[in-house]
Amino acid sequence: MRQDPGTPWIFKVKGTKLIGGYGFLTYQTVMPVGVAWETFGTANGVGSYAEMLKVLTLLGGARRDEDAVGCIVLSDLFTLPQDSYIEMPSDWSQHTQQGKYYDLTVGEGARIWTQLTVSSAPAVTVSPLVEVPGGYGVPVLHTPRRGQGAFRLMVMDAYQRRCAITGEKTLPALEAAHIRPFNQAVSHNVANGILLRSDVHKLFDQGYVTVTPDYKFRVSPRIRDQFHNGLIYYDLHERPIRLPEATEQQPDTAALEWHSSQIYRE
Repeated sequence: MRQDPGTPWIFKVKGTKLIGGYGFLTYQTVMPVGVAWETFGTANGVGSYAEMLKVLTLLGGARRDEDAVGCIVLSDLFTLPQDSYIEMPSDWSQHTQQGKYYDLTVGEGARIWTQLTVSSAPAVTVSPLVEVPGGYGVPVLHTPRRGQGAFRLMVMDAYQRRCAITGEKTLPALEAAHIRPFNQAVSHNVANGILLRSDVHKLFDQGYVTVTPDYKFRVSPRIRDQFHNGLIYYDLHERPIRLPEATEQQPDTAALEWHSSQIYRE
């Protein structure tokens, strides 16, 4: 069941009759299970890909890389301290339920929502079709990019899961490229992204190829001069790229101008 962006999702603590937090729906789509693991890794809630397949099989779902699985992206997550967990609605069944929801303005729904939000700051929601929150998370072994997984799924869907340059449809080979680097853009806006095959993405980031503001693919002569190769790329030189149908998802022309003038190697 598809829901509107900004819909609250309330978290039940496994094995209990308690609620431990909430988040807001940012984006939802369906992807092959292999792509879901590649994109989110252990953030899928399991320790390994094998464990993910095992859990999905037990639930009667995906068994192979290419099988489809629903991907739900939440933002503005809030979790309660363990000693502050909230009692579930008195009429909530312990059995799995689909499509069940509560009105948060009356009855049990209002009680739970009031208890959840009284100790948390108001969350800011954004359009799931255009932008997800970005910035940097808490440093661990590296500084993770927040929202990167959601950005990849959104760009994949915007480009109908095909490379904007080559038309490649093999999902593991496709990457969501930022036009302006992430450290400049901070948030993940689809208009600052292009879906590219991984080799084209690397060349794009290093300035050996670009996309002009009139949406044409351009290949630098330096590929030929420096590497004495690149025929597969020159065959695509000056061709129009594939664009998302929605105007607001198409590459930002100012960002393309920046890339063409600042990153592209003439």
